[in-house]
Amino acid sequence: MLKEREKLETVVVNAQQMSEIETRLFEAGMPIPALMEKVAGLITARIVQDYPCLQFPKAGVIVGPGNNGGDALVVARELHLQGYNLVIYRPIKKLKDLPSQHANYVSSLGIPFFTEIQALKSCDLIIDGLFGFGLTRPIEGKIAIAVNQLNEWSQPVVSIDLPSGIHTDTGEVLGTAVKATQTFCLGLWKQAFFQDQALAYTGDAERIDFGIPPMDVWAIISQPPQLQCVTQKMVREILPLNRPKMTHKYKQGHLLLIGGSRRYTGGVILTALGARATGVGMLSIAVPESLKPLLVSELPEALVIGCPETDAGVIAELPELACDWDLYDAIAIGPGITTEASNIVQAALKAHKTLVLDADALNILAELGTTETLAKRKSPTILTPHPGEFKRLFPNVGSPTKNQIEASQLAAEACKSIVVLKGARSLIASPDRAVWLISESSPALARGGSGDILTGLIGGLVAPISQTSQALEGLVAAAVWWHAQAGILGASERTEMGLDAYTLSQYLIPVLHKLKGN
Repeated sequence: MLKEREKLETVVVNAQQMSEIETRLFEAGMPIPALMEKVAGLITARIVQDYPCLQFPKAGVIVGPGNNGGDALVVARELHLQGYNLVIYRPIKKLKDLPSQHANYVSSLGIPFFTEIQALKSCDLIIDGLFGFGLTRPIEGKIAIAVNQLNEWSQPVVSIDLPSGIHTDTGEVLGTAVKATQTFCLGLWKQAFFQDQALAYTGDAERIDFGIPPMDVWAIISQPPQLQCVTQKMVREILPLNRPKMTHKYKQGHLLLIGGSRRYTGGVILTALGARATGVGMLSIAVPESLKPLLVSELPEALVIGCPETDAGVIAELPELACDWDLYDAIAIGPGITTEASNIVQAALKAHKTLVLDADALNILAELGTTETLAKRKSPTILTPHPGEFKRLFPNVGSPTKNQIEASQLAAEACKSIVVLKGARSLIASPDRAVWLISESSPALARGGSGDILTGLIGGLVAPISQTSQALEGLVAAAVWWHAQAGILGASERTEMGLDAYTLSQYLIPVLHKLKGN
């Protein structure tokens, strides 16, 4: 049973699915008042822990008309009983029956209600229980003015389930939205927490497990879930942290990395450093001949292949050693090659090997016609675009900045490839519309070169896939999680400003140490 509950940590739902799961609970006999008490009790315990009464003696609570407002009222009651001084802002007079009953009781305790947000300005802490999941209409009028005022204040704000005004599925701001310091997501993760446009509002997000029976989740959500959050436990099971005692370098995969130009030298080095950290058995690097001495000095263990180059210092053609595809298990191409290397990318696309495309390889692919070109490939393809590259690759699937999850699903399905959509919260979409979501990262990664490290990680991990039992997309998801964790660890020691891409590569192995030790 514990393992079944652990699976729920990874589940990500939309508003409709969450509603259907809750309906199952209530139809099975779970009293709504009992669930509200349980949820509010768990939230109260976390608030008392993070915002103790001695430091935050006065708390303001924003109450909406539905069950989210009911949760907030029970929290207000419990905080009052633990010694907090409570003030309640109730912008909507008519409440649903259950919240109305809680409001009557809270009022009987002497807790004052106000109809103006200004009553909360003197509070040390504010709790947002205005609207929960499922909101679809914009916040307007007096309430919108109140939310905007709240966002100008400096007190910490705790939102219940979702910051009020955030669309549950897309993360879109519906008119305006509460900018929370912390959000307690109730029951199961909602899609909004993994959409970049919501991150400025959700603050530090934490899931509150209130005991949904797994059978009620699996009755609505398929197994494995179509959307799942990548966890440390999941990555520990996916990554080949312990090798067989009897093995050799060719069983650990042979990756060919094609990249670099006279103008863009550093990217291919960073990609190689990412691949090196994976422990890939053999690493061959094809670069313009003039770059070969530099690559040899940086990565003496790699086989560096010098290629004929153009007058501009771009790879002109691949020598026989580099294009004998049977020598390699996977190919990563793109960092630093420039768009002049179209013939090189076209040659790699014809190889019957797992192919990782990044940077200018993606721009060349867009020029060739993404879906039409990839439809001809018989081997797996992995694309690693940022939003700008994504728009060029997939101009007809919708904006990746408005709904990352849906756009990546449509793109992966259309081109029959794994799509890694990079962003503040990167995600990994597979051709069957399954999506792996990364729950935490660091803005320190918003720096030139960090994506090159990720390309190397992916290439190095997927090279020995024929020797492992893990699904390809699982290894890609593990690589993206690993990359994000290196950013988090590096930023914690070097600050977000002080973590350049080369230094980021030095935090890859420490992440593995932590992974094995925990």
